[in-house]
Amino acid sequence: MVNIKNIGFIGIGNMGAAMAGQLAHKGFAMTVYDANPAVTEAFARQYNARAARTAEEVGEESDAVIFMLPNDLVVRRVLFEEGLASRLAPGSVAIDMGTSAPAATRAIGAELATIGIGYLDAPVMGGVVFAKDASLDIMAGGNAALIERCRPLFDAMGRKLWLCGELGSAHVLKAMTNYINASAFISVLEAMVIGRKFGLDTTVMAEAIDAMCNGRQHPIIKKVIPQVLTRKYGTGMAMQLIAKDVKIAVDSAHSVGAAAPLAEATARLWSAACDQLGGTRDHSEIIRYWEVASGVEL
Repeated sequence: MVNIKNIGFIGIGNMGAAMAGQLAHKGFAMTVYDANPAVTEAFARQYNARAARTAEEVGEESDAVIFMLPNDLVVRRVLFEEGLASRLAPGSVAIDMGTSAPAATRAIGAELATIGIGYLDAPVMGGVVFAKDASLDIMAGGNAALIERCRPLFDAMGRKLWLCGELGSAHVLKAMTNYINASAFISVLEAMVIGRKFGLDTTVMAEAIDAMCNGRQHPIIKKVIPQVLTRKYGTGMAMQLIAKDVKIAVDSAHSVGAAAPLAEATARLWSAACDQLGGTRDHSEIIRYWEVASGVEL
């Protein structure tokens, strides 16, 4: 396959501008487009790039087009309603680096395949700060050979490329990582509000939670990788004891009138898992609760 030299980039927002800027710094010829013409022109002046007047125009000379857009609906509109797909040459590739619905990603890929255009999903983690220093984590889904062809682009923008599997799989992983982060964030906030209501100092809580819940104490490091994925289930703590501790957290919240919807839901899950699996089992075996319900094994 022909090496990718000319890059089209659609979506020059805070993330898009930082990512496209890295590609320009690394020597790729850039054609850029944003719904805001002033943004397009400003980027083009700063990085000596070609400013496209329309999304369709981006396809004229691009070996690959990268989208950093809000969702798959906008990606689809740009490709098929605004005419970009019709201007891309067979053998070129389109890459959705935003966060889109996996099913929509597969559908778009199937449509592009009929006209000889490759499609990859390659969402990123890290935010604007990491985009600016090219240290993003990039997940990639789609044809393995096509991913390798595009690797120089990903290397220019990120520190690590995670090969996820078939088209759409990277968007699944991105959604799951954001779900984990979103859940952890509000769990921490709920716990700290309960503690504050009980009279705990905010700084003490923040420092203690950091020490006791991050690093070697984080569940992915301490339990998921060494105990769940190996099926050893040897943390040494019974499921019923964790269930008891979560109930204490809920009762503590109730005793001071603090809201605890997440803790209450967590307590119900642990109680149900104890009933179904047996409370004396190692608490890492709670994975079986989800495996049985979903019909899949980690």
